[in-house]
Amino acid sequence: MRTLLHIDASVRKATNPNPDHNSISKRIAMQFVDKWKSANSTDNYIYRDIGLNPPDFIDQDWIGAVFTPDDRKSFKQREKLALSDQLFSELSQADVILISSPMYNYGMPAPLKAWFDQVMRINKTFSFDLARGDHPIEPLLSGKTLILVTSCGEFGFGPGGEREHMNHLGPHIKTLGRYLGVESFHEITSEYQEFGDERHRQSVANALKNAGLLAGELANQE
Repeated sequence: MRTLLHIDASVRKATNPNPDHNSISKRIAMQFVDKWKSANSTDNYIYRDIGLNPPDFIDQDWIGAVFTPDDRKSFKQREKLALSDQLFSELSQADVILISSPMYNYGMPAPLKAWFDQVMRINKTFSFDLARGDHPIEPLLSGKTLILVTSCGEFGFGPGGEREHMNHLGPHIKTLGRYLGVESFHEITSEYQEFGDERHRQSVANALKNAGLLAGELANQE
């Protein structure tokens, strides 16, 4: 039995009175989840909508608590890290991580960055040892699969695309994924949202199809 951790980062709701305001990235991610659950009804499922319920930003007190040895942490410091500890627990349980995120200003939404900052912890997700020379950071988790679902207003952000150099969403998350224990990365993208034309409709349809196909493929892997 495996565990799927599902993180939605869009500040839009999945369903709104005006359908034009529905989150596209959440819709595509839910297509993946529905297909996954139909094939793996007994698997564990953990869900967080950080777009609507954003994690706290880290601050100086948070950093101080993280770098205080466990046996010396105060009650206040343990309280400060309670959310981070919970998010790490969810991550550590996960075999498959599904993150859906729109592209905001060519990068990730603030709530998603806050989630990464909360969950990535020294001696939990990574170790730091200067004895390794110029590469002191090493991941402590392994064996996880990450599926990233993105929605973009423009287009051409993929490899070889005219806006590849402007894509600070997918490449950033793929880089961070290594320190979540990710060893297999997949990305599903919907583009052309701001144009609202046939290209956009076809892009969404392709993303929904690919989400279902990928869920079926991964669900059948042991």
